[in-house]
Amino acid sequence: MSRLAAARALLPGRDDFDLRAPVLRADLLAGITVGVVALPLALAFGISSGAGAAAGLITAVVAGIVAAVFGGSPVQVSGPTGAMAVVLAPIVAAHGTASVALVSILGGVVVLAAGAARLGRLVGYLPWPVVEGFTLGIACIIFLQQIPAAVGTTVPAGRNPLLGAVTALTHAGSAVAWTVATVAVVAVTMLLLPKLHRGIPASLVAVIVATVAAEVTHAPVPRIGALPDRLVPTLPQFGFGVVHDLAGAVIAVAALAAIESLLSARVAATMTRGGPPVGPTRPDRELVGQGLASIASGLFGGMPATGAIARTAVNVRSGARTRLASVVHALVILAVIYAATGLVSRIPLAALAGVLLVTSLRMVPLATVREVVRASRSSAVTFAVTAVVTVAADLILAVEIGLLAAAFFALRHLARAARAHRDTLPGPAAEGDEHIAVFGFEGAMFWGASERVMTEIAAAADDVQVVILRFSRLHLLDATGAKALGETIEELQARGILVLLKGIQDHHQHLLTTTGALRTGDRLFTSLDDAVACARAHVHRTVAQVQVR
Repeated sequence: MSRLAAARALLPGRDDFDLRAPVLRADLLAGITVGVVALPLALAFGISSGAGAAAGLITAVVAGIVAAVFGGSPVQVSGPTGAMAVVLAPIVAAHGTASVALVSILGGVVVLAAGAARLGRLVGYLPWPVVEGFTLGIACIIFLQQIPAAVGTTVPAGRNPLLGAVTALTHAGSAVAWTVATVAVVAVTMLLLPKLHRGIPASLVAVIVATVAAEVTHAPVPRIGALPDRLVPTLPQFGFGVVHDLAGAVIAVAALAAIESLLSARVAATMTRGGPPVGPTRPDRELVGQGLASIASGLFGGMPATGAIARTAVNVRSGARTRLASVVHALVILAVIYAATGLVSRIPLAALAGVLLVTSLRMVPLATVREVVRASRSSAVTFAVTAVVTVAADLILAVEIGLLAAAFFALRHLARAARAHRDTLPGPAAEGDEHIAVFGFEGAMFWGASERVMTEIAAAADDVQVVILRFSRLHLLDATGAKALGETIEELQARGILVLLKGIQDHHQHLLTTTGALRTGDRLFTSLDDAVACARAHVHRTVAQVQVR
């Protein structure tokens, strides 16, 4: 692929939209459905992040449109998400709400650069237990963050969500009965409505019911408050010192935006299999689109954007076929900003807390948890470690530790699978065969297994005159394994044992030569029969020499 063609693959094309009547109708209906579902979530995640409800709405509109046009998934829906709200909360606590727009722009630049550098496929290297553990941790944090609003109190910004929840429960506000009742109304409505009809936007209906109830009863509960009635670009003020202070936050936001967006796109691709064709998912273009979306969102005073798995799933299930559905979803929310900010401002915060409480419980199905835990002990440990670190420490640190845990278990399994078994000689037995040992390598001979395997060979080579080492089934050899092999050959030769090497692959031979494991005079064979014939001849000569003496 030429550079020009590669650049074009990262940009919108003619085939992104399909305006035929059936497809257009399906996209319009799906977009309206997702917009209705996304409205309360945008408000809730904006408030949960500390940036405010307005930031959530702005992100859903601006980032939703930009990501839909420039992103790599035809059915991805982007906007504010729970994971990003979790990352932003401590940033807002440390640097104030003004930092959110700057972090969004700078984080978007990093994600954009990652897409231009073709790093989109790296998400495929994330192990499944790490992804699920990370998602469970996010769900736990979202749940814990809503408890203060649910009991009518506040906690200091930036406090660990678990400690904040405990503090809130022990210092419940005076309106605790009203807030708990509001949360209960929302939760019950969201849980019961889907059983009546799956097409009902349960979260929106639940918020409407709770808001009407609060207005009728004049409940003393905190409300969302004033919202913007228009979108105006505003470039945030920044200097080198501010950018330096926010560098760590920018990297965390960019990493999360890239990971969550690519995971969401991958889930969407899986959901669309077997249905009407919706076009391929392009991970590199997805990063470019998400980077541009976060930059645009920051310019309008919004939050960093990511692909939203739940809203994307609703989009797919509603019949979306092209990017138009995601654009329509954003326009629905934009209509609310221009036509209904007064009504939205009266929504109780406890109602949005109820929406997020139910949403967090649905993020990781129990069936998925059972599958991960039952898969293997290593997957269960990796899953649990990632989830615990996510809640107790930091999201990016959790992914890093989860990857380390997964790598440790993978290397341990690889090391245990590496072995050198003793084979029988081919063909009919001959005199002197008891003095010949054939060892076949299997698996990977690397730093985690080479010393053990070579020690076993040296110990098993007693009372033999010839050792044949077979390499045809050796899949992986690193420098440590090559060095250990060379030392073992030297040890066997020092004991008067002839070492014959059979079936060394070309790339392994190069490594063995450069590390000094292979030397001039070493006997190499491509056929086991030839190696055995040479070994038998050597044994016969040795026996004859002994008899002469």
